[in-house]
Amino acid sequence: MLEGSTPWPAEVARRYRTAGLWRGETLGALLRTVAAEHGESTALVHGDRRISYLELDGRADRMAAGFTRYGITSGDRVVVQLPNVPEFVAVCFALFRLGAIPVFALTAHRSQEIGHLCRITGAVAYVLPGVHRGFDHRVLARQVRSGAPTLRVLFSLSGQGGDVIDLSAVDAEPREFAEPDPSDAAFFLLSGGTTALPKVIPRTHDDYTCQVRAASSVLGMSTSDVYLAVLPLEFNFTWGCPGVIGTLVSGGTVVLADAPTADDCFAMIVREQVTVTSLVPSIAQLWLEAAEWSDADLSSLRVVQIGGAKLQRSVAERITPVLGCELQQVFGMAEGLLTLTRLGDPTDVVLGTQGRPLSEEDEIRIVGPDDRDVAAGEVGELLTRGPYTLRGYYRATEHNAIAFTEDGYYRSGDLVRLTADGDLVVEGRIKDVVIRGGDKISAAEVEGHLLGYPGVLRAAVIGVPDDFLGERTCAYLVVTGEHPSLHDLKGALRDRGLADYKLPDRVEFVDELPVTPLGKVDKKALVLLADQGRPTVAKQKG
Repeated sequence: MLEGSTPWPAEVARRYRTAGLWRGETLGALLRTVAAEHGESTALVHGDRRISYLELDGRADRMAAGFTRYGITSGDRVVVQLPNVPEFVAVCFALFRLGAIPVFALTAHRSQEIGHLCRITGAVAYVLPGVHRGFDHRVLARQVRSGAPTLRVLFSLSGQGGDVIDLSAVDAEPREFAEPDPSDAAFFLLSGGTTALPKVIPRTHDDYTCQVRAASSVLGMSTSDVYLAVLPLEFNFTWGCPGVIGTLVSGGTVVLADAPTADDCFAMIVREQVTVTSLVPSIAQLWLEAAEWSDADLSSLRVVQIGGAKLQRSVAERITPVLGCELQQVFGMAEGLLTLTRLGDPTDVVLGTQGRPLSEEDEIRIVGPDDRDVAAGEVGELLTRGPYTLRGYYRATEHNAIAFTEDGYYRSGDLVRLTADGDLVVEGRIKDVVIRGGDKISAAEVEGHLLGYPGVLRAAVIGVPDDFLGERTCAYLVVTGEHPSLHDLKGALRDRGLADYKLPDRVEFVDELPVTPLGKVDKKALVLLADQGRPTVAKQKG
């Protein structure tokens, strides 16, 4: 077990193995098995590139051997920050084969997040895109390396020579590597950001193969399925619910989208006869609007999964009539638990709930503030444990003492209830997070950066309802002197290394922030104030 990780109790692990949920297989071996079975079938499509199972398997082998030339060995952590390209998949499977551990990072992450990930995981290498959407990640990488003592090697999709190695050079004759322990960490996902910087989630070979096989079964995935990866591959939703890994396990084809725009994705659906995809509500709305005037034939689609944020019923009701496919609502977390509506569920279940847990071994409790179970149908906090839900964040002993119960339940921070038929309905959340278009933004993190701006005395960040994104971020500021413009604030936060999706959408200035009787900022009062749009408050919207 990797130092800093929390194992499942031995008797629980035995139960999962006896039940056949944990099969003792590694992700690297999984690709080997499906490549032997599906050979020349197409595994990945990206633009004009078509990569067979055998080609992907061979590239993973050569890249695994190539990484060792740069000193990367079993157990090493490697930050992987790549867009939706075949290299992402090849790099991850190469590292799985080698026994090294990918640390997933979004392409939107900047120095704050990447530096944090390198330091907390002790990463020895960083795989980056080069220049992506106008941003030079090679400059960022050198900046991060200066403050991360373990970081030695930089790899890029477009190497610059010298200290940045082109990924195409990571190549050597294949060699045998010892199989990693299936119960050990295979890769690291990131928490949604309920604290200033994301916590690191170790996903093991055992638990993730359990998840993807179960999710593939629920969705009825087969060799005839073509999965369109619209959302970033670094998302658990895209990577394994069933996503990329589940499609490969099933012998299907994964099509990688560079952007979620309807024009591009509709063209790919038609060309590749896509059958399944996963969206967040904001993208689903864009697709629905585009489909009203598009003449693209989307009849190959059989299922669209929607998750990541609250799906309004009015939007859910349009999916099947407009896109001509089944809707599957998904509620999940990188930490583990997935609940899904099932194909063929009654209409009210599909439109109004987030379905049932993925596995029969998923355990959930719904509790009140006293940690006692609430009555049936009442709203409370969701606690969960199971065969693919973590038992502790990586190197986070103090936080784990708060985030988990003594008997191993994960405190999700989500407010939920169960219907009479046992379907989950998500009602809200306890945590101080804004969910903007599926991206989770820590209010505390943004507030901390705002307080670094000259003249800002106090800051409070809240989410305000938005028909398109679900929520937008609104920053309330108490300042001295002239009010800064929203443009200047965003520029300053970018300069501090904050990702673009975390920048405030709106800023309002007040003389004082409202407080609760306990002296804490009263964010409920701020939400009401934002809704009222009082004319006495200076507003700047972006």
